[in-house]
Amino acid sequence: MLKIRLKRMGAKKNPSYRIIVINSTTKREGRPVQELGYYNPKTKEMKFDLASAQDWVKKGAQPTETVQYLMKNCKEDGTLNYVKKETVKLSKKAQAKAAAEAEAKAKAEEEAKAAAEAAESAPAEEAPAEA
Repeated sequence: MLKIRLKRMGAKKNPSYRIIVINSTTKREGRPVQELGYYNPKTKEMKFDLASAQDWVKKGAQPTETVQYLMKNCKEDGTLNYVKKETVKLSKKAQAKAAAEAEAKAKAEEEAKAAAEAAESAPAEEAPAEA
């Protein structure tokens, strides 16, 4: 069975990968059937032959999860369409603080709404009594 996967290259703590088609029983650094491109996760630099990869998938090659992500986010020229996540991860302490602030804000809004309703209903009851 053929796999489309990453072959690790580069120095220690500075990885870069080649995207290759290889037999699934061969070791990671083994001789590939075909090289499809390269990917550097640190600089988000990528060059990828998407058409060739899709041909291999049609022939029955199974891409790994990471290669599927790269194929999905690949532009037509073979570069990575990297979109930085806009959500910010918070620590548990910061999450608890944010939840407490949101709860306090919701409680204050409810009290303000109740006070406004009470103010509206009080003059409405007094007006018919005066007339």
